[in-house]
Amino acid sequence: MVDTNRYCIDIVTQISAVRAALRRVEEEVLREHVAHCVEHAITSGDTEQQREKVAELFDVLARASR
Repeated sequence: MVDTNRYCIDIVTQISAVRAALRRVEEEVLREHVAHCVEHAITSGDTEQQREKVAELFDVLARASR
């Protein structure tokens, strides 16, 4: 769109749409991670694995909020 000199507002609108789509994909992947990997760590009884998965979850949530 930039290469074809499209109207700036059209470009910004498309960028916004792409960001929203990526957020939805990110949320779904995170939901699946919690439902499988984090849940497995919790039910495993492995304290180290539990701490690791919870730390990963906090890290990714902190990055996502930036």
